[in-house]
Amino acid sequence: MRKVIPSLLVCAAALLSAPTLADTLRMECPPSREGRQFCNDIKQRFEAQTGHTLEFIDLPRASDEKLSLFQQLFAAKDSSAIDLFQADTVWIGVLNKHLLDLTDRVGSMRDDFFPSAWQNNVVNGRVKAVPAFLDTGALYYRKDLLERYGEQPPKTWDEMARISTRIQQQEREAGHKNFWGLVFQGKSYEGLTCNALEWVASQSGGDFITQDGAITINNPQAAQALDKAAGWIGNIVPRGALGYMEEESRAVFQNGDALFMRNWLYAWVLTQDSSSAIKGKVGLMPLPAGDEGRSLSTLGGWQWAISAYTKNPDAAFELLKIVSDAKSQREGLTLMGWPPSRIALYDDPQVLAQVPYLASFKEIIARAIPRPATQTKRQYAQVSRAIYNATFNVLRGSSDGATAVAGLQQRLERIKAREWR
Repeated sequence: MRKVIPSLLVCAAALLSAPTLADTLRMECPPSREGRQFCNDIKQRFEAQTGHTLEFIDLPRASDEKLSLFQQLFAAKDSSAIDLFQADTVWIGVLNKHLLDLTDRVGSMRDDFFPSAWQNNVVNGRVKAVPAFLDTGALYYRKDLLERYGEQPPKTWDEMARISTRIQQQEREAGHKNFWGLVFQGKSYEGLTCNALEWVASQSGGDFITQDGAITINNPQAAQALDKAAGWIGNIVPRGALGYMEEESRAVFQNGDALFMRNWLYAWVLTQDSSSAIKGKVGLMPLPAGDEGRSLSTLGGWQWAISAYTKNPDAAFELLKIVSDAKSQREGLTLMGWPPSRIALYDDPQVLAQVPYLASFKEIIARAIPRPATQTKRQYAQVSRAIYNATFNVLRGSSDGATAVAGLQQRLERIKAREWR
């Protein structure tokens, strides 16, 4: 029998016991100074815990440009470009097959996050991302004006319209000629899809498309909701709102020319800026309810996702755990104003001491509903376009609600064909 040389045994043992070679992972990082500070803190924690190296990459700021870049990279199955990145709420279905399946790794995390945000990232029963930070629709209002005229924040859309009509008239009689009751995002684009979903869902008209992919928009409640919103245009809402996106509506409200504003949570900090004409005069509340008392808002925000083509899925998941834990979410809130996706942080005394307005966000976020993006997958862009075009036609008076929802039902059925894909 051939004798084994001891030195060879020592070398073999050393090879077997040697640590796995370190990898370099790449993560998206916001280009701002605050974003770099956040990322550098993540880098220190990740490298200390795993022995791997973390690098950062800059991505386009515009959401559509960023998605287009990802689609190009993923089409080439590029394993070196990026490992961890933030995906918009409506991208999960679009990018589904390019995202690492996290289902078997995140089971214990589910209850830590808002249910609607978590469900948004589930495609065909598989978890494809973890909520990074949240945003949702809310109603901003002028506290000082409601108090001046003896009114309370509205509980329903009809109350909102009544209060808007009354205070708008009295403010104009007092000399504020360009004052309006309400502003929102009425341009024919994704923001109008969000508004339409809120109006229809609160009126018990459904979510346009159910979680299992059924199209349900053609119903009387949905038609009534769109007709109600159309009745505001030119009365309590300026016709110019048909061209407003988020910033245009915020500019009108923040200049002091509107009583109410539907916008996202991001606008709160801006209304309280030292340059704001209404600093200290703004209240924030959930959106009004429909006739049956339901208050619902559209879910926004971003999700942490891992490329399915990553060379080291285990290390990438360790990185995901770090960026989505409570410590990182606290820092994201402090540095960049990211509303957390972890429920417990909305009751954290240390967090609330630093960011007291966060307490008012919890109830609003809890009522958020996702857009029909995960179930419609790669066809969501067509779906949203059909929704906002149909809604816009009602708002501008070229269609009524019943005609619009019947036509939209047919349009969505043609887009779906046999199944969503």
